[in-house]
Amino acid sequence: MNLTGDEIERYARHIVLREIGGPGQARLKAARVLVVGAGGLGSPVLQYLAAAGVGTLGVIDHDTVSLSNLQRQVLFATGDIGRGKAEAAAEALGRLNPHVTLETHPERITPDNAERLAAAHDVVIDGSDNWGTRYAVSDACFRAGRPLVTGSVGTFDGAVTVLAPHEAGPDGRPNPTYRCLFPEPPPEGSVPTCAEAGVMGALTGLVGSLMALEAIRRIVPFGEGLVGRLLLVDARSMRFETLRYGWDPENPLNGSGPG
Repeated sequence: MNLTGDEIERYARHIVLREIGGPGQARLKAARVLVVGAGGLGSPVLQYLAAAGVGTLGVIDHDTVSLSNLQRQVLFATGDIGRGKAEAAAEALGRLNPHVTLETHPERITPDNAERLAAAHDVVIDGSDNWGTRYAVSDACFRAGRPLVTGSVGTFDGAVTVLAPHEAGPDGRPNPTYRCLFPEPPPEGSVPTCAEAGVMGALTGLVGSLMALEAIRRIVPFGEGLVGRLLLVDARSMRFETLRYGWDPENPLNGSGPG
């Protein structure tokens, strides 16, 4: 896919990177990425992927912009309050980079539509804030054979990992699924919501940017990604730790007895 003169200038700092260059930037232009949730994590993810020149961005979010969102969801402005997030996000991203095609889905993602949406994209990014959606999206990506970048944030902590269980690892075994990492959700009510516990706004920008970086890495491979590794961020002490996790043969997706 050829780049226009305007695009060559816009992405010049990518193109001079040996790991990306012109061919890598063309791959970004040809890529289709679905972002689940245009909230605290989805906002920086969408901004950086649009700025990076990802050719088509799908945005799925059924919610509307509220005043309390603006502390961390920097994709939106005060004038967007009351508007649908998917629509407002697409408008803002269009101003940032007119070369990017925006596809909006102002709906909930569910087990019924998740696989269809995942299959229509090259990479899926989950920035949702509930366990049900995370399991639905990760299961759908496995069945559609699509890599998933997933992240989460708490009050002052965050986590990012990449799932590609449709691919084999270096040892020949399948890569782990989300259910290998989290076989079951925590008991209902044991994890307070963002509205109950709060969240540091700048932390969502940090974690979302890391998620965008991992998505770009899946499109233009470089370095070592987070497949089979969970990156943990502690904003209180500014510590970053990476934990390795592996395939569980008992998991219900690609284990010994898939369900």
